[in-house]
Amino acid sequence: MSSFDHQQFLSDLTTRPGVYRMIDANNVVIYVGKAKNLKNRLSSYFRKSGQSPKTNVMVGQISHIEIVVTHTESEALLLENNLIKTLKPRYNILLRDDKSYPYIFLSSDDFPRLTFHRGGRKKKGRYFGPYPNGNSVKTSLNLLQKLFPVRQCEDSVYKNRSRACLQYQIKRCKAPCVDLVSQEEYAEDVRLSVLFLEGKSNQVIDELVTSMECSAKQLDYEKAALHRDQISSLRRLQEKQYVSNEKGDLDIIAIDYQQDVACIQLFFIRDGLNLGNKSFFPKNTQQQSIAELLSAFIAQFYISSLKSDRLIPATILVSHAFDDKDVIETILQEQSGHKVTIHNKVRGERSRWLQMAQNNAQTALMSRLANRASSLKRFEDLQCILELDEMPQRLECFDISHSSGEATVASCVVFTPLGPLKSDYRRFNINNITAGDDYAAMHQALMRRYARLSKEENREKLPDLLVIDGGKGQVKQACDVMAELNISSVSIIGITKGEGRKAEFDTLLSAQTNQPMEVPVNSKAMHLIQHIRDEAHRFAITGHKNRRSKARTTSQLEQISGLGAKRRQLLLKQFGGLQEVVRAGVEDLANIKGISKALAEKIYEHFHH
Repeated sequence: MSSFDHQQFLSDLTTRPGVYRMIDANNVVIYVGKAKNLKNRLSSYFRKSGQSPKTNVMVGQISHIEIVVTHTESEALLLENNLIKTLKPRYNILLRDDKSYPYIFLSSDDFPRLTFHRGGRKKKGRYFGPYPNGNSVKTSLNLLQKLFPVRQCEDSVYKNRSRACLQYQIKRCKAPCVDLVSQEEYAEDVRLSVLFLEGKSNQVIDELVTSMECSAKQLDYEKAALHRDQISSLRRLQEKQYVSNEKGDLDIIAIDYQQDVACIQLFFIRDGLNLGNKSFFPKNTQQQSIAELLSAFIAQFYISSLKSDRLIPATILVSHAFDDKDVIETILQEQSGHKVTIHNKVRGERSRWLQMAQNNAQTALMSRLANRASSLKRFEDLQCILELDEMPQRLECFDISHSSGEATVASCVVFTPLGPLKSDYRRFNINNITAGDDYAAMHQALMRRYARLSKEENREKLPDLLVIDGGKGQVKQACDVMAELNISSVSIIGITKGEGRKAEFDTLLSAQTNQPMEVPVNSKAMHLIQHIRDEAHRFAITGHKNRRSKARTTSQLEQISGLGAKRRQLLLKQFGGLQEVVRAGVEDLANIKGISKALAEKIYEHFHH
């Protein structure tokens, strides 16, 4: 137990609302909480009975507690939410959701463009969403392109076309770029697209039915058939839209909680249209109640001044009741500027939707638990095959990627019994080595990774097992780095591709014996090593391609300090290209207006030394 004197601390503690931060002996914030009454709330942590093991462990680490007194409980909730997102205390329920949500954007041009949008909503036009993920937006745009051929091309392409593109040929655009459609006809397609995105599919169908009948009467059967196909597609879509009768904006939140793992399912309903759903798996959920989990999720998901793209709907349906509902409703109303209500007792259609979300949460959680169990068996099998004293809790794998020595990148991926730990993935841009020297590249990456982790305060992040994608040479580099850094607690193995680069011929190499290991190719341990190797390979290739692309699209002139964009353009124009700039002497460079003798010498030295 800690030496924290809670009785002295509580003796003169205020009863006003506020936020408290529990801090350990290393001056690290381990928990942030809010309270309507600070004294009553903090006193509850130090009762002798009725506490969960998790709470007892947390309280035992307290060195001191800092408090911030606020005017209201609402103000405390806002401050608590901001501190949790900033400090990420280890004992708080954490929602990992840093991505902004995508929208469909309709521009305000004479011939508007429909496109995918993510980020700030600053352009003039209309935004439809948010959607739960990029695939939902792309699916909707693809369907719209087939129903109502509104252009989706970039403005730079649209303004410079001299003839219709392939989209016109396959009847997914009417080629406004080359004046093959009138503004009135195009505007009608835009209007129907907007109605569809607003969830007014029935109105669109009614109008298309009228147009189809009118075209048939005028013996324009080709146009009537087009409207018939549009109606058919919309009908099929409506079958998938389970909540198509709902009006307005609505979010549906359901939670399932088993074996200390929580899954929260969120459905987005906008203008009566089901835009899809997303699963969340918050961290640090052990020994928490469903009400606490739900309250923490809603606060962290909606209450944030940094998420301007995250619209707050007028109604939120939740699967369970929770504390602070009134406070959260008040804050959401203040942030959104409209009334917000949270319901958990609903009937009729809304009850069916809530049950649908609950079923999805349960299904996603069962899949997660099954994957966790499978991963655990793989780690247990790995312990057995490698004859380790304990089951490894952290695996790291390194791989090198380059194109004939160009833009060399090393990757480090991390696996735990819960699966890939992507927040700990790292890439290393390799420099100052002989092009194509994989051994030197591996040595540099490992040294950069473990030189910092070898320090006493960082040793808890050292892996139990280090996997090297390579043969004896690469494994030797790993052994040399560990010996140089005096790290003896890490086991090392290598994995090499066999004949034909087929998985069944992969071989594991022991760093201790420097000999191949006899591991069944169909064993769970082998599958785990292959999985982490393939993930490291994917991560390295992605980094290499990005670095190579950046290098090939970046002028060498940009690497010269003091040479701005205007001077770079001037040099290229005056000399007719980069090759001539490289060939120029100091005097030639200095003759260009705006290029001083000192800058000319710097440019010359950059290319010749």
